[in-house]
Amino acid sequence: MHLSPPRAWAEIDLDALRHNFRFAKAQSNEAEVMAVVKANAYGHGYQKVVEALQDLNPAFYGVANVREARELRALLPEARIYLLGIANPSEYQEIVEQDYTPCISCLDGLNSYAELAKKAKKRLKVHLALDTGMGRGGFISDSAEYTEALAFIHPHIEIEGIGSHLPVADEDEEFTKSQIARFIETTPSEFKYRHISNSAGLMKFPSPSVNLVRPGLMLYGASPLPEYQDQLKPVMRLCSRVSIIRNIPAGEGISYGRTFITQRTSRIATVGIGYADGLPRAISGKGCHVWINGTTAPIVGRVTMDQIMVDVTDHPDVNANDLVEIFGPNLPVSKIAEAAGTIPWEIFTGIAPRVIRNSSRVH
Repeated sequence: MHLSPPRAWAEIDLDALRHNFRFAKAQSNEAEVMAVVKANAYGHGYQKVVEALQDLNPAFYGVANVREARELRALLPEARIYLLGIANPSEYQEIVEQDYTPCISCLDGLNSYAELAKKAKKRLKVHLALDTGMGRGGFISDSAEYTEALAFIHPHIEIEGIGSHLPVADEDEEFTKSQIARFIETTPSEFKYRHISNSAGLMKFPSPSVNLVRPGLMLYGASPLPEYQDQLKPVMRLCSRVSIIRNIPAGEGISYGRTFITQRTSRIATVGIGYADGLPRAISGKGCHVWINGTTAPIVGRVTMDQIMVDVTDHPDVNANDLVEIFGPNLPVSKIAEAAGTIPWEIFTGIAPRVIRNSSRVH
C-alpha cells in the first residue's frame, strides 16, 4: 500500500505542554492541578498529552463526559478522572463501577449515586457543583437544597470537593473577584478540594483558599489573557505545504466569489489546507497571513474546502513544497481566532481528524 505525505498536519510539542503545566502550578500558589483534556485534549490528541503529563502527577484529568472518561480509563487505569459535565442517569452505574469522580448539581443525583454505591459496596468520591454566576449547572448557594447537600452524610459517599466556574475571568475583573469571594464564603473549608479557577482565573486571580485549579487553554500554550502569553509555549503548530505557484496577470480573480482581484502580476501559491481541515472560512478577506521561509505572506481570496491561496509575489525564494505554518510559534492562534470572530478554544477543537497529529518530546 502506497503512503501519501500529509497535506496538512499538526506538530504537537509535548515539552511545551509540560512547561505550561509547570507554569500553571507555579502561578496557582502551588495548588494541585487538574489537567483538562476534554475534547481530545483541545484537539491536540489526548493519548500523547496524558502520557506526557503523567509523571507531573496531575491530581485529576478533566473530561467532558463518560465516553471520554472510558477512553481515558483504558489508557490510564489508575488515573483520577473528573467528569466536568453533568452525566446522564443511565451512566451513573458505570461511574460508580469505574470510580470516575462526578460533579453533582442536585440532590436527586446525590441520592442516586449513594444507592448505586451502596449496591456496589463501594465508597464513591464526588464533588458538588456550585453555581456562582455561570448559570449552566450546580447548586444555588443560598438554596435549601445546597444546605441539605452540604449536610449530606452517607457511608458510601464521600463529598471530596466543591467546584464552581468563572464565566468572565478574561473580561470582567470586578465580577470575577466578587464571584470568587462568594465561592469562598459559601464553601466549607473542611472539604479536601475547593476549585473555581480556569486558566484565566489561576493566572490573574490566585487565591490561597483555592487548592485545586483546572487549566485548559493555557496548557496548550494559548493565554486567554494577552499579558501572560509570553510565559506560555505554543503546543500545536498547524502546517501545510505549497502545492504549486502560478504567475497570475493583473485583473484576475482569486478563489470563489472573486473577492480578491490581483492589482499586479502576482505569484500566487496554492497551499493544501482549507476549512475541511479546520481553518475557518470566516477568515477570508480579513488580512490573515501564513509563515513561510522566515516571513509572513497574506492569504488572498476565500478559504476553500481543501486549499488556500497565498500571495508570495514579494517572496521570490518561496517554492513548491515549502513548509507553511498556519499558526504556531511564529503566528499565534489568537490571530486566526480574532479574524474568524471566535476564540482559540474553537480553533483548536475544530482541527479536523484528517489533520495528522505528530508529537515530539525532547526531554
